[in-house]
Amino acid sequence: MYHNNESIFFIDGNWTKAGDANIDVFNQTFHYGIGAFEGIRAYHSSMGMSLFKATEHYKRLLNSVQTLHLKINYTAAELVEITHQLLKKNNLRNAYVRPLVFMGPNMELTIKGKPRLLIAAWEWGALLGKNQLNLSISSYQRPDRKSLPATAKLTGNYTNSILASYEARKKGADEALMLDGDGNIAQAPGANFFLEKDGVLYTPQEGNILPGITRATIFEYAKELNFEIREQDLLVDMIHDADSAFLTGTATEIVGVKSIEGIKMNNAWKDSMGEVLAGVYQHRIRREVSQGLTIV
Repeated sequence: MYHNNESIFFIDGNWTKAGDANIDVFNQTFHYGIGAFEGIRAYHSSMGMSLFKATEHYKRLLNSVQTLHLKINYTAAELVEITHQLLKKNNLRNAYVRPLVFMGPNMELTIKGKPRLLIAAWEWGALLGKNQLNLSISSYQRPDRKSLPATAKLTGNYTNSILASYEARKKGADEALMLDGDGNIAQAPGANFFLEKDGVLYTPQEGNILPGITRATIFEYAKELNFEIREQDLLVDMIHDADSAFLTGTATEIVGVKSIEGIKMNNAWKDSMGEVLAGVYQHRIRREVSQGLTIV
């Protein structure tokens, strides 16, 4: 699904065929979740292959690695260039890029040793599809920022996300909506959340959410369109009067919400602010290079 034996990976400074990749089964990331990663979209545009906000993604990766008291000897610009080469070598058009910083063998509960870097890519559609989603409120809450670094994209943090998403699907929903420790709306397992009411967009403030790069892009587009966005605590009761809602993320892109806990949004998606922003997003990623896109 993600590669064949001829697929080419970038591992520890070398180009390696997937079938020749060698990763120790006692590496600490497998066993204890000590690692950092990113997800970057590559799109085939009218001007060639383009990467969406690649520099921002790699800067966040470097910050996540630093959160683990580790360092890799690459700059964001160098990692972007390596990604360009990776896509060319694998002849990919529309792709998802996965940089992963992982550890070597270590069964101790300590952080030591030199981290390793893997970058892979494969053809992959939108994570949650294109149709509007039915969400259920999860019994799993987002980890408090005092228990795990909420702003870092760390491998171990995603056990929480996977359990929430699995629970939602067992209940017949498309995805989960997670709350924070105070009972306010936080985010979906792998995406940020926006709610529209009376011509204003609301989104949870930073603290217990991962401040996504696509989320930040929505702020840019909203400013251009004179759409008001308010960052604040979102009470669960706000879903009862919501005109619309949507999720954002690099893997998810922008997808509308049909209902939350069976409560339908007041307005049709086609009439929502989210649909307008989604249209701008799709136009930019495939036709323009001025808004954070870099041509390969």
